[in-house]
Amino acid sequence: MTFALRHYQNHTPQLADNVYIDITAVIIGKVNIGTDSSLWPLVVARGDVNHIHIGQRSNIQDGSILHVSRVSTTNPDGYPLIIGNDVTVGHKAMLHGCKIEDRVLVGMGTIILDGAIIEHDVIIGAGSLVPPKKRLCSGFLYIGSPVKQIRPLTEQELMSLTQSATNYVQLKDEYLSQ
Repeated sequence: MTFALRHYQNHTPQLADNVYIDITAVIIGKVNIGTDSSLWPLVVARGDVNHIHIGQRSNIQDGSILHVSRVSTTNPDGYPLIIGNDVTVGHKAMLHGCKIEDRVLVGMGTIILDGAIIEHDVIIGAGSLVPPKKRLCSGFLYIGSPVKQIRPLTEQELMSLTQSATNYVQLKDEYLSQ
């Protein structure tokens, strides 16, 4: 299987074991992808002016864009993109210089901007906008543009966060076996 891992300056994307990257995805520069994670058709992960880290068992679905913000005099660390373990990122999401902790579901078409922090065990509804530097607290459902806290997650929803990641690990294993 051939896919686009692009070297940028002195950085080449790093892949752990059992990672699936679709042949139409493009991964550039300072990108680190953890074990059992997957990037699906037309995903772009551009780690050029800062770094991207994707944890274990996370999945980035079709058409999503992952990017970062550069280091500057007003922001000496810039904004890397950090995605934790067991994260599901729905189709056509745009993640830019934010931090997403473990067991998060990012709904389809959601936009998360620079400096936003999504704590663990969160669901963000489809089409939501998370403004710069906004913090979403653990254990809640958020929806809207701009995003608003709606209600606590149910026990079933909390369990579904890990199950979603597990489902995508199984699916990427099927793709890798072909």
